[in-house]
Amino acid sequence: MTQDDEPTAGPPAADDSPPEVIGVRHGMFGVTGTGDTSGYGRLVAPVTLPGGTPPPYGGHFDDVIEALRNALSAKVSRAAAGFADAVEKVVVFRDELTVHVRREHLPAVARALRDDPALRFEMCLGVSGVHYPDDAGRELHAVYHLLSMTHGYRLRVEVSVPDSDPHLPSLTGVYPTTDWHERETYDFFGIVFDGHPSLTRITMPDDWRGHPQRKDYPLGGIPVEYKGARIPPPDQRRAYS
Repeated sequence: MTQDDEPTAGPPAADDSPPEVIGVRHGMFGVTGTGDTSGYGRLVAPVTLPGGTPPPYGGHFDDVIEALRNALSAKVSRAAAGFADAVEKVVVFRDELTVHVRREHLPAVARALRDDPALRFEMCLGVSGVHYPDDAGRELHAVYHLLSMTHGYRLRVEVSVPDSDPHLPSLTGVYPTTDWHERETYDFFGIVFDGHPSLTRITMPDDWRGHPQRKDYPLGGIPVEYKGARIPPPDQRRAYS
């Protein structure tokens, strides 16, 4: 597979699944009580996620999905998951390919993406988290950005977990580069990567309460807490002027 002279993936097909509405946003940034006089505070917009995309996907995307389907099907005899069990949906959105994977099958899918000669996604460029407070039962998403240096392709793998059980299998055994990225995602979003060799906070102090990049985390005025010390927010500090 090569990317030369291939058509790029086109716009979503007309029979794509409709966008999934998971909430409603009020105001520009969801902030209230600020005395806004711009008018943006009256905006009401749905919070949506792209729906699944049926094949054909366009360009090399069809080759990638077919290769993944074959790789997973070949492993079924060895008690591994097939494509239908492992993959929730495939999304082509803004010329990017995303495979949504069920969390219990994430390591098997990652190994197939890395090892199959037709795929060869040898590198994980990063792991990031997303928080959708209104997406009941799957409030937390982990997003893996993969690169095939062999074929020159990129792929996004996305996995969702509930806030009440925010556990995912660690991919450090498949992609060692995820070591620090999983720690950062744990620190800022609270996703627990089971099997990680040292899942500790990477930016915030060890005893920090909460996860600062969740959307329900306070925007300001948070007391800074360290071991044996507490620094109040700016509006509560002693003034010397």
